[in-house]
Parts: sequence; C-alpha cells; structure tokens
Amino acid sequence: MNVQRIRNERGMTVQQLADASGLPKRTVEEIMRRDKCTVDNAIKLAKALNVTLDELCITKEE
Repeated sequence: MNVQRIRNERGMTVQQLADASGLPKRTVEEIMRRDKCTVDNAIKLAKALNVTLDELCITKEE
C-alpha cells in the first residue's frame, strides 16, 4: 500500500489523515505499519487522500 508515501506527498500528518478519513489515528498508524487494511478502510483513505484505490493499494512491484 502507498498510504504513507501519498500522505507525505500531500504534506498531511497522521492525525490530519485520520480526521479526513474518519478513522482513528491508531488505525491509520496500524495500516501504515502492517501495509494492509480492510476494503472499507482503504476506501476511506483513498477518498481522504483524493486518489483511486489502485493508486492507494497497488505498488510498482505488484
């Protein structure tokens, strides 16, 4: 997943992403650490980051 990279490109803090996505900060941190999440959470993150699910989830190695 590209959550951390995209978040950094947008200049967002973890708390700002959590607030924008409606997810708890701890959940966002866990997603970035484990590099996986549920589809529902991926949709929320993609909307908050203004990217598609493909952009959020597919890395170049895949």
